[in-house]
Amino acid sequence: MHDDEDKLHRRIEILLAEDNPADVRMMQEALFLAEIRHNLAVVTDGEEALLYLNRQGQYINATRPDIVLLDIKLPKISGHEVLHGIRHHPDLHTLPVMMLTSSAAPQDRDTSERLQATHYVTKPVGLHQLAGEVKIINALVKRSGV
Repeated sequence: MHDDEDKLHRRIEILLAEDNPADVRMMQEALFLAEIRHNLAVVTDGEEALLYLNRQGQYINATRPDIVLLDIKLPKISGHEVLHGIRHHPDLHTLPVMMLTSSAAPQDRDTSERLQATHYVTKPVGLHQLAGEVKIINALVKRSGV
């Protein structure tokens, strides 16, 4: 296969930073419904997310994600702080990042945009709505050239 064909058939590597088990499960179901071929790594706080992305500690052999799904309200280090770290990292700054929040607060969206989030999703109540939102993952990864 050629490189382009390999990219079409390989699974998208996704890092999900989410501390709510119910939201993790909903995202897993949404990815399945959206028919996104993926491998999903889950971390439960911002500190873990940065360790994973920097391949430190227990994540020394972690696969580099093609996209990060990042809850804004994470324990230890907020999602916005993680996004700031990604955008200022020489090897990660172009990584697509989809911010996830249950908050409708305009300042959350404003901060995400200022920090150059690739996409912003207010967590919908319904699984099918979320599946519709995550369908954009393929386009974001393809656009980033990963």
